[in-house]
Amino acid sequence: MTAATPKENFMDIALAEAELAGSMGEVPVGAVIVLNGEVIAHCGNRTRTDHDPTAHAETLAIRLAAQKLGRERLEGCDMYVTLEPCSMCAGAISHARIRRLYFGARDEKGGAVISGTRFFASETCHHSPEVYDGISGDASARLLKEFFLNRR
Repeated sequence: MTAATPKENFMDIALAEAELAGSMGEVPVGAVIVLNGEVIAHCGNRTRTDHDPTAHAETLAIRLAAQKLGRERLEGCDMYVTLEPCSMCAGAISHARIRRLYFGARDEKGGAVISGTRFFASETCHHSPEVYDGISGDASARLLKEFFLNRR
């Protein structure tokens, strides 16, 4: 058995946030923002709970991190999220100047990083983070599949 890397440890926190969101009837997506190896924000989806279509895990984590740091730009911060961000969240990640984006499962339908619109490759994108996909991808995909199977 090998020790978990920091990336896997941070993604474990995102997965726990996703599980919590799923238990509340939310689509199980979790996000974590890290600065200098320290978790500064973590959230799960809350669109139904907050009656807010913008309350995706990524946007909520960005808001918390910005408040904690007292600034709107999150330079030097890394984000870990269980699902490939949508175009809204990719835009927020770009505007927040997130340094690196790590995500688990690809979202062929609504993703905007590797799938779909490829937001960060757009000429109008102000900032593109380094992108790493597939971190705990199987666990992330399994959470989503189980959630949607149980809803049908």
